[in-house]
Amino acid sequence: MTRTVNLTVHVKPGSRKGPLVSGGEPGREPGREPGREPGDDAPHAPTDAALTVFLQQRAVEGAANDALVKLLAKHFGVSKSAVTIVRGHASRIKHVRIEHDS
Repeated sequence: MTRTVNLTVHVKPGSRKGPLVSGGEPGREPGREPGREPGDDAPHAPTDAALTVFLQQRAVEGAANDALVKLLAKHFGVSKSAVTIVRGHASRIKHVRIEHDS
């Protein structure tokens, strides 16, 4: 069964922090999902949410968008083809769709 998840992503290209995915929730370690122990590399299924993503790549000729797709695919343990930018190709606020098997 394929599950589709829609995310609102605030991208910060050209960041020295990157690559990093942060949920932006208070009291939560950046880049870590709730219930995930440090060192636990097992992928976790994403849920509908908002994320902040710090990227080292600049927003030039689609480099930041490509890096975003690659980073989100790795973060959620899905293929790059399962991650689609739906809206916001030229914006820092993007709407992303992730399809994965549950």
